[in-house]
Amino acid sequence: MSPADGRGGRGGGPGRFRGGPLEQAFQIYAPSAVYSVGLGALTPAMAPAATAFGASVALAAASVVLVGLGSLAANAPAAWLASRAGERTTIIVSAWLGAAGALLTLAAVAGWLPVPPRTGLGILMSGFVVVGMAGAGFNLARQSYLAVAVPGSHRARAMSTLGGTIRLGLFAGPFLGAGLQTLLGLQGAFVVAVAAMALAAGLSFTIRDLALPGPAQGPTPAPDSQLPLATVSPDPAPDPAPDLGPRPTMRWLARQHRRVLLTSGIGVVCLSAARASRSAVIPLWATELGLSPAAASAVYGLSGLADLLMFYPSGLMMDRRGRRVVAVCCLAGLALGTALVPLTGSPWWFAAVALLVGLGNGFGSGIVMTLGADYSPPDGRPQFLALWRLQSDAGMLAGPAALSAVTGLAGLAVGIWAVAAIAAVGAVIFARTLPRGPGPVAVPAGTPSR
Repeated sequence: MSPADGRGGRGGGPGRFRGGPLEQAFQIYAPSAVYSVGLGALTPAMAPAATAFGASVALAAASVVLVGLGSLAANAPAAWLASRAGERTTIIVSAWLGAAGALLTLAAVAGWLPVPPRTGLGILMSGFVVVGMAGAGFNLARQSYLAVAVPGSHRARAMSTLGGTIRLGLFAGPFLGAGLQTLLGLQGAFVVAVAAMALAAGLSFTIRDLALPGPAQGPTPAPDSQLPLATVSPDPAPDPAPDLGPRPTMRWLARQHRRVLLTSGIGVVCLSAARASRSAVIPLWATELGLSPAAASAVYGLSGLADLLMFYPSGLMMDRRGRRVVAVCCLAGLALGTALVPLTGSPWWFAAVALLVGLGNGFGSGIVMTLGADYSPPDGRPQFLALWRLQSDAGMLAGPAALSAVTGLAGLAVGIWAVAAIAAVGAVIFARTLPRGPGPVAVPAGTPSR
């Protein structure tokens, strides 16, 4: 099997984008952007919807975590589906599942189901979990698809552009949801979510399929010059297609690639924790400074805009200068900006620091997906990416939890500095584990491939 192959017949030709490394990427980026609009509209409406059913403030805040828990639980099933049905099918199924989850939340909020409030709250939160499960398959399959369809020389730009489309949707979604809420009330945000996710599911049918796995295809034969001398025969006899054996499991891959998962993978945990905490740090400190909700939203939007604008420079830098410089600069920017937040005492300084945090986060757009694609082995790519996403999802859950725990013990400023310390640890890990120079990172020597 060719090193570039993920499955038989996928190493080149029909599995690659034709006409240029990044051309025809509309088929991946358009569904991603539209789906993210739905998720962006849904996210800020989760807690208010829970409180409308009589949930406490603490329970309403915890409802946002349900999406992450759903994603964490669905990574392994998503890898199983992608390895057997292919990325295109996984994207389509996941997008429709997300639309169904959003429809379930809309039915609860709109009162379409004649159930008591407690049952309605349970249905609402079940819908959040389903949306999270759909996101696991949608994100994993997109990453796996681009890892095969785009050559390594342009992989970082492809992944960072994917990250940019996700950020664009998450940025636009809340505004569309808020606009429709002025006409329909709270359920307007859920209408946007259902419509956007269903549209994304429809657009997913335009994705060109990659070759599917199957023992009948067999491995791609290597050139004679790459075969061991003992296997070269002047008159080789035809042999039946070799038995490729069972597909590697996530447990097997975790053992074989534990060195990567316990080094760069821990850096990913730190990065995801810092990123997830950023969404809480800025609004919380805005409240600490006494800013109005409108001013706090404006500062958060400014940070998000800076984040959005950095996606393509990030990918270009990764392809030309290497993954290490981008990963380290991203986490260093997050660490510095987050550490400065508690030192700001005026809205203008706070806005400037929030801008720095957004720039730092945006500079690493696509870095987690790019590293996952770089490290993923040809055999068992979806399963490895599921492991990679497990670490990323774990960080997204651990970051806000750490912020909450430290804040409860020592105050908000110390909690924010704890997040900055996590980011700094991640920067050190990436500085020590990622290689210098451009190009995809290589699996460390001694890590076997199947």
